[in-house]
Amino acid sequence: MKDLTSAAHRDDLSEALYYPVGDRRMSHGSGIFVYDDDGRDYLDCSAGTFNLSLGYSHPEIVKVLQDQASCLVHLTTSLQAEPVLQLARSLIRVSPENLTKVHLKVCGGSTANEGAIRMAQLATGRRGVISLFRSHHGQTALTTGVSGDAARRRSLPVLYPGSLNVPDPYCYRCFYGQQRSTCNLMCVNRLDDFLAYASSGDVACFIVEPISGNGGNIVPPHGYFSALREFCTSHGIALIFDEVQTGIGRTGRMFAAQHFGVQPDIITTAKGLGGIGTQAAAIICEDSYTGMSLDQLSFTFGGNVLAAAAATKTIEIISRPGFLEHVRWVSGIVMERLRDLKSRFPCIGDVRGVGLMIGVELVDVEGAEDVRLTNELARRAAEHRLLLRTSQFGRGNVLKIRPPLIITEEEVTLMCDRLEELFAAVAT
Repeated sequence: MKDLTSAAHRDDLSEALYYPVGDRRMSHGSGIFVYDDDGRDYLDCSAGTFNLSLGYSHPEIVKVLQDQASCLVHLTTSLQAEPVLQLARSLIRVSPENLTKVHLKVCGGSTANEGAIRMAQLATGRRGVISLFRSHHGQTALTTGVSGDAARRRSLPVLYPGSLNVPDPYCYRCFYGQQRSTCNLMCVNRLDDFLAYASSGDVACFIVEPISGNGGNIVPPHGYFSALREFCTSHGIALIFDEVQTGIGRTGRMFAAQHFGVQPDIITTAKGLGGIGTQAAAIICEDSYTGMSLDQLSFTFGGNVLAAAAATKTIEIISRPGFLEHVRWVSGIVMERLRDLKSRFPCIGDVRGVGLMIGVELVDVEGAEDVRLTNELARRAAEHRLLLRTSQFGRGNVLKIRPPLIITEEEVTLMCDRLEELFAAVAT
């Protein structure tokens, strides 16, 4: 029997964890703040792992969880449960009009994306998948294999056959060396060549994050998605929007598809759907993508009753009059402050975002990606009572600014003041 009662074990219980954790130990959270054992507050610019859309311990969600836990936490999906039915109805109500079916037997963004790909394959009778260079669609073997980060794929024994990665609509570092005013959207118009000469010739779907999550907060230019929709339709390819990070109000609309004015064939959502961290996810699709049997995609904790109750309340709160307008309003304040910082700190190469999904790209004196400085800013952020995350799991040069959607104007000012103090301390 291992002795887990020694002083060393009591002082550092984290040694039992498989993965590394930081030195700070947190005790509780409230709103946009999390507090350590000494009572210090940290303003969470990352909303947990971008999943606390309503922040920490939102009282309405806590109440729903308490009430639901007292009567039913989980139920096999062969039986009906009102919270699950309500969640499906709520998702259909707030989704683009063409999406009419909801698959809830997925328990996170990775499994939702894998399920969406399988739906497209079943419906089209094809197998190939197209995604973007910097895409991140999950942690399963399939979603890692179709994502665009070679550093993550390196450990896979076999890459997913038929996957193809194409250039991002990354105007700041255009793959084609063009300017938006004259490029004629080459990032879409060259796709026919990729399809004809680089693909498997058997493409089922194009899966895309409307704004890249881990890949650097890349916001596509105007016209990109309408052109991509036309490309997919003309080739009979399903267009999947991976809205695991952009969905449920993050962009100031319920879904980024609504911000960009496009109707994908399938939307996946997770993260912010759970409100305060409950494990909820969903695939929302057109009728033509139904027909996949549960033995092809059915995870035990998908469609969990407790999580469904929290997710339904989350959608209700975000749908209330003024909520999304507030997200767009405070976004403007953040962007204005960050652009002011850019004018004073040459290390800030670009500020981009929609709603409260914002990225700050760090560069060196030659304009190259400054990964070292990006990581140093994230590491030192806690000294200024901020929690920050970076792109590409620490290999990228973009700071992610994605606080909970409930952030107030006063808290936005505090966040930006602390960011300015951080840059003054580290980047000068």
